[in-house]
Amino acid sequence: MKALLSFVVLGLGLLAAAEPALSPFAVHEKRTHVPLGWSLKRRHDPNTPIPLRFALAQRNIDDIGKYLMEVSHPESEKYGKHWSAGDVLEMFAPSDETIDAVRSWLLGSGVESNRIRLTSNKGWIEVTSTVEEAERLLQTEYNLYGHTSGKEHVACDLYHLPAHIVPHVDFVTPSVHFDAKVTRRDSTEPARSVGQPGVGLGPKTTGKLNAALPTDLTTCDQYITLDCLRALYGLSNTPSATGWNSYGIVEYTPQAYLQSDLDMFFGNFSPSLYGMSPFMVSIDGGYAQTEYQGFGYNGESDLDLQYGMGLVGPLQMVTLYQVGDMVEGASFNNFLDAIDGSYCYFEGGDDPTQDAIYPDPYGGGYEGPEACGTALPAKVISTSYGYNEADLTPFYTARQCAEYAKLGLMGVTILYSSGDYGVAGNGGLCLNPNGTQTTTGMIFNPSFPGTCPYITSVGATMVPPNSTVYEPETACEEVIYSGGGFSNYFSMPDYQTSAVDYYLKNYHPNYPANIWNSTGMSRAFPDISANGANYVVAIDGQFELVYGTSCSSPVSGAIFTMINDARIAAGKSTIGFINPTIYSSAFVGAFNDITMGDNPGCGTNGYNATIGWDPVTGLGTPNYPKLLSAWLALP
Repeated sequence: MKALLSFVVLGLGLLAAAEPALSPFAVHEKRTHVPLGWSLKRRHDPNTPIPLRFALAQRNIDDIGKYLMEVSHPESEKYGKHWSAGDVLEMFAPSDETIDAVRSWLLGSGVESNRIRLTSNKGWIEVTSTVEEAERLLQTEYNLYGHTSGKEHVACDLYHLPAHIVPHVDFVTPSVHFDAKVTRRDSTEPARSVGQPGVGLGPKTTGKLNAALPTDLTTCDQYITLDCLRALYGLSNTPSATGWNSYGIVEYTPQAYLQSDLDMFFGNFSPSLYGMSPFMVSIDGGYAQTEYQGFGYNGESDLDLQYGMGLVGPLQMVTLYQVGDMVEGASFNNFLDAIDGSYCYFEGGDDPTQDAIYPDPYGGGYEGPEACGTALPAKVISTSYGYNEADLTPFYTARQCAEYAKLGLMGVTILYSSGDYGVAGNGGLCLNPNGTQTTTGMIFNPSFPGTCPYITSVGATMVPPNSTVYEPETACEEVIYSGGGFSNYFSMPDYQTSAVDYYLKNYHPNYPANIWNSTGMSRAFPDISANGANYVVAIDGQFELVYGTSCSSPVSGAIFTMINDARIAAGKSTIGFINPTIYSSAFVGAFNDITMGDNPGCGTNGYNATIGWDPVTGLGTPNYPKLLSAWLALP
């Protein structure tokens, strides 16, 4: 975990560096500010009970990148030899040494054994404690904070752990994290609120399409349809391995599709799909709700399914992972729990302050057990949701990022939209020197999971006005701007070093070093891009024009699903984690390079699209015939 979570905020001061060791203790986590909306009320009562939870470090996690490269790099002898779920469990389950070390320290500190509990997933050690004892154990002070919504939260400014315990613990709760558990009726939005309208990343619309529906390629600069995308990227595919292949699209309740919208779209643009539905996998009470309708509730799911299903065609079943109920909602971690049981059973990935808890503790929601290893992961999984990296704590993002690496080890391709606000975060928020996010901030604000080095981040392009599908696209500069930039949490992976170094050497951004991560050592994104403007989508019984990297990700996922079909039919493995491959010399020219446009935000013009990789459109848009040929040439 420590290697995965490389803090590369040199010169930015966005995260506090670790303090010098206070022997025999060392600062483990520290925050620099109280988040917007919260204020200090008072010192917490020392006699108040407090449930301490220690997130145990995962075994061998520092080597996860090495293992992933072995099965993902095209020059590796182990390319395509993906792991089984059992292999992953055996390699990364927390060690007995870790469990024993933390338990022994607690016992030696005066905590009775009957108050120490190892959770069934082996991922957490829980201690029934008091504020006074917790302060002594962690050498800290707990305060009570109040939120404008009326919610209260217990937190500290920093906490310490003994030096010999530091390698065994990822983080402790409650501590520095302001991710208080709130319901969807409260104004604060934790990670699990991702599906709520207006929360996180989502598509944008300019409203109802008043013109006649396009019927050919002459208006693709104004209206994108399935045929426009086929022409742009050279798509032609008759699947032959659909029984072994799979494509998954993730939606978070209350986002839901309407079957009448699918029928309306397919009736006009893909008649062979008329009446067809995705295969829905319900996770933690997820269902295609119809109680709430409108663009904010149906726009995302309608878009993803109409274009995802429309491109792969009627022979390839598309799986819809519908995550979370209407009361608790869900987060990315709840989805990960369902497709990989090791995340909840062995590694303790969930943070109860961020992720929805099932059965629903508030009542009125899903009362069944939490989904844990109950759904098979599709070979390609597209998600059009995202956060600002700064919304979540570094340890939280690192723990989740490691899970995406494990899915890559199992041969799964994970795609995420890169964001719609250029170098700014969702909602146009930018960072301030003290780490807060405001629309008046000047520091670039990258997205997550886009900055995780073990997923493929997808930016957005567009057909320029008065251009055709046979001419080069540009970076998207209508309604949205392609998210891109450099992480403040994750270090640069080896697979993109050459491409990003070339960009920084030849097109170095002319900005002060204190408003972007200029170290040249951080994860750069996006990796690729696809069209994200003027999509014709049936939503609530009418056609609307839709924009966003929310369009780009499911389209890319459909293209990689087609490539998987061809490889499976040829007796080869799925493409799995694609980044080491697409950045390799064998794939030079396999993407359409985008060299025009930028991604404004934070009071700047953002970065420029240039020759080669750039932090606006990545390596470019897919050239399906070239990608297919290159992947079929691999073992």
